[in-house]
Amino acid sequence: MSYGMSSALQSAIFQHLKDDAALATLVGSAIYDALPAGPLPSLYVVLGPEDVRPATDQSGGGAWHRITLSVITDGAGFQAAKDAAGALSDALCNASLALPRGRLSALNFYRARARREGSSEIRRIDITFRARVEDTH
Repeated sequence: MSYGMSSALQSAIFQHLKDDAALATLVGSAIYDALPAGPLPSLYVVLGPEDVRPATDQSGGGAWHRITLSVITDGAGFQAAKDAAGALSDALCNASLALPRGRLSALNFYRARARREGSSEIRRIDITFRARVEDTH
């Protein structure tokens, strides 16, 4: 098992989301790896936490990554956030991503959670995907 493919997987996911026309229709270019300084748009996507477990077998080294992406809005209701979360999910489920290191053998929806942030008007949907990567290094 190696954590060495994590950066490659994150970069591929980020670029795939940036290139997705359906998601861009809903959030524009507001897809972030790290939140920018200053005011944020009303609806955006941000890459979040990742948990990694070993997945080594007789074919070689690999890992299972649980990657969480968040759709966040200050707009009224959950509809816009759910539309964006649906487009994000459609873009990533079973996507075939080329990695600069290793190979992605699976990318599947794992779970989602929609909620309000505290007592504010911020709504957040966290979507977790499970990715299986195999190390070819």
